Amino acid sequence: MSSNNSHSGFAFFSGMVIGAAIGAIAGLLYAPEAGEETRKKVVDKTKELSDELLDQFDDLKENVNKILDDVKKTGTELVQDVKKAGTDVLEDVKKTGETVIEDVKKASKS
Repeated sequence: MSSNNSHSGFAFFSGMVIGAAIGAIAGLLYAPEAGEETRKKVVDKTKELSDELLDQFDDLKENVNKILDDVKKTGTELVQDVKKAGTDVLEDVKKTGETVIEDVKKASKS
């Protein structure tokens, strides 16, 4: 569920950045300035917004990697716990079997 929230947050932020970029470009295009100056502002603003989006993508990638590491760690711990529980059960069965065999031997001697 938390990965869904992370995805929703990223999608919301991406939409905000894209909307801001479109709004900024539209504002610059309609501003009463020389064409070269407007193009420079558009390029600068596009680069700025692109850098922000890349930073957010890097953050998202880092969070996904942390989640994957946690899942791997939890899976490894689970496997170890199951192995230990299986070994413990096997030892208990073995001890019980030995006790039953001893009891049968004693009963057969009587």
